[in-house]
Amino acid sequence: MSKLGNLGARLHRGEVGYDFVGNRKIWYGVSILITITAILGLAVRGLNMGIEFQGGAVLTTPKTSVSVNQAETYAQEASGHPAVVQELGTGGLRIQIAGIETGKSDQIKQELAKDLNIDANKINADLVGPSWGEQIANKAWEGLAIFMVLVVIYLAIAFEWRMALAALVALIHDITITTGIYALVGFEVTPGTVIGLLTILGYSLYDTVVVFDSLKEQTKDITRQSRWTYSDIANRSINGTLVRSINTTVVALLPVAGLLFIGGGFLGAGMLNDISLSLFVGLAAGAYSSIFIATPLVADLKEREPQMKALRKRVLAKRAQAGPAGAQETDLRDADGAEDAAPAVVGPRNQPTSRGRGRGRPSGKRR
Repeated sequence: MSKLGNLGARLHRGEVGYDFVGNRKIWYGVSILITITAILGLAVRGLNMGIEFQGGAVLTTPKTSVSVNQAETYAQEASGHPAVVQELGTGGLRIQIAGIETGKSDQIKQELAKDLNIDANKINADLVGPSWGEQIANKAWEGLAIFMVLVVIYLAIAFEWRMALAALVALIHDITITTGIYALVGFEVTPGTVIGLLTILGYSLYDTVVVFDSLKEQTKDITRQSRWTYSDIANRSINGTLVRSINTTVVALLPVAGLLFIGGGFLGAGMLNDISLSLFVGLAAGAYSSIFIATPLVADLKEREPQMKALRKRVLAKRAQAGPAGAQETDLRDADGAEDAAPAVVGPRNQPTSRGRGRGRPSGKRR
């Protein structure tokens, strides 16, 4: 832990660093590959939408000795539709049947009562009409679209439109990967999934805004110097907040992993999977996109500006004049932290006040 803390301090001071922006093409390629895989999963398998989105019935039974597999067979025979059965902690069953008409629920309920050897009056039935489920789906997409628009407007005002665009690309990246994994795994999409998705989008934005704020602060009056390009300072901003992002992501992933693998896996609490999978995948994807996608993309967009192109030419020309020896000396100073220990703020620096040499010294000749 002490070594990690020392590494974080050295990264923040600029004594060491990793070239995230310089290797951005690698990160772009990895993201494109993952995104294509997610899109293929959505196209081939599709999403397993819950009854809240496509309508159906949820039947809850009291304690029974019938197994989950046998109950699924009974429910499919009674309804003519695929059924999902989960065992509850009380010993009862939760039978979910999607795509049935609400008028057939009583008939299905009676048949299941006979097969499960349970009193029909003790079976609780919750019905969701197809039209209501469609409205829920539309509202979910509308809420997601409004969220995206508000995020772009806020970031454009607080920072600039290039950062807002990069953050939007990172959010779309996170949504695509999360929904694609849902399609590949086959987990059911419920309102809990939507809640988890919106939660991880906010978390992804948090990491992105932290890096953007550091980048904005360090690029004040950037054109007044000829030592660093915009990409150099963007890379230093990522390194300065790297350990912080890793720590917050790991701390957030640990309880979510407990919900997903222990609660949803070993204990069989299937309802926890709805929100825990979206949180787990989204948190990891959000941390990745804030470091490897959003900030390098901002650097790409800024380097296209005429002022940044001129600055880059001056910086490269100055480095070329230094020659191999000068470059090697600079690398050694960077490694030792002798010159680059301070953050890469390129704005005007306040000169230190003089200490007033000679104050209090008596006038005249010394005796």
